[in-house]
Amino acid sequence: MAGDWLQGPYVFSLYQHYGFSVNQIGLLFIAGFGSSLVFGTFVGSLADRIGRKKACLLYCVIYVASCLTKHWADFRVLLLGRVFGGIATSLLFSAFESWLVAEHFKKGFDESLLGSTFSRAVFYGNGLVAILAGVLANFLVDSLDLGPVAPFDAAIVFLSVGGVIILLTWAENKGSGDQRAGVVAQFLEAGRVILNDRNVFLLGCMQALFEGAMYSFVFLWTPSLSVEGEELQHGLVFSNFMLSCMIGSNIAGMLMDQGYNPESYMRLVFALGSACMFVVFYSHYSAPDKNVVLQAAGDIRLMAFCFFEIIVGIFWPSMMKMRSAHIPDKVRSTVINIFRMPLNIFVCAILLNVDDGNIMFMFLMCSAFLASACACQVSMHSKAEK
Repeated sequence: MAGDWLQGPYVFSLYQHYGFSVNQIGLLFIAGFGSSLVFGTFVGSLADRIGRKKACLLYCVIYVASCLTKHWADFRVLLLGRVFGGIATSLLFSAFESWLVAEHFKKGFDESLLGSTFSRAVFYGNGLVAILAGVLANFLVDSLDLGPVAPFDAAIVFLSVGGVIILLTWAENKGSGDQRAGVVAQFLEAGRVILNDRNVFLLGCMQALFEGAMYSFVFLWTPSLSVEGEELQHGLVFSNFMLSCMIGSNIAGMLMDQGYNPESYMRLVFALGSACMFVVFYSHYSAPDKNVVLQAAGDIRLMAFCFFEIIVGIFWPSMMKMRSAHIPDKVRSTVINIFRMPLNIFVCAILLNVDDGNIMFMFLMCSAFLASACACQVSMHSKAEK
């Protein structure tokens, strides 16, 4: 996770440093989500067939290649790097979770322990490690003045170390289905699961809608806090976001430890997330001075972003717990990646329509995505109560 989080604060900033416009940067982001749409689903299916450990090792290799491309200010090279990054992201958000769930049950641990395991994983991996990564990235760029490519070089080191640890210490596991089945058969089986199980379908919709809003936010937060190109301490702002994410994961862990089902409390979580994005949209159009940055309306945006990160921290362990309960092991990685297809389409559609004049309107779209996720969760919960 350190290898991923080190890159987060400076992706947009690096492209700005190379002189690319917001539209060009949007195209680079689209390349990443597009590759995840086209190739990510395929490699996610391979994880169930050839082994999750191999898929996690492949993640490390591909992400290292993506980081290396950041040394070139050539648009085509950076585009290739985004393609590599899109594939790696698909593996990160499916193969690791699938490996953990399979190992958990293989070793005979109780299913109820998965909630606290996911909560701790998000707390340390998406929270503490991300904060330290943000501080380190800020130190490399601002204190040592090594430039915005330095965090990507540091990410290569962490990804390489992580790959060695996986290679030497992890056991291999695969989906529990027929390993002789081809990729097409794997997709057909995953499709049958989605169509025949209403809960799996609704979970997939919630995943796509929430992550669509979240990944749009990843692109949008920098220009929304720097309307006129003002300097931001990206690493420190990012660390604040990740501190908020830690708080959220801790809240999710406490809720699940006290016996609350994610199916019940996630209704409120999605609704609050929608409200956060709407506040960002409203703060821009209600501000008397549209260029106020990190003051008045800008402060409101920053607080809304931090609160949204709390929502993100609650979402990850809760969604992982629901997926472990409803998605069969034999097609877990495949199903997760199938629902990354609409997610990537959502984000690409948003980024294709981004320019300096309508960035704030994109937050209204994110609010609508999260409201729709809330409706899906309400439907799932009401069905379970009958």
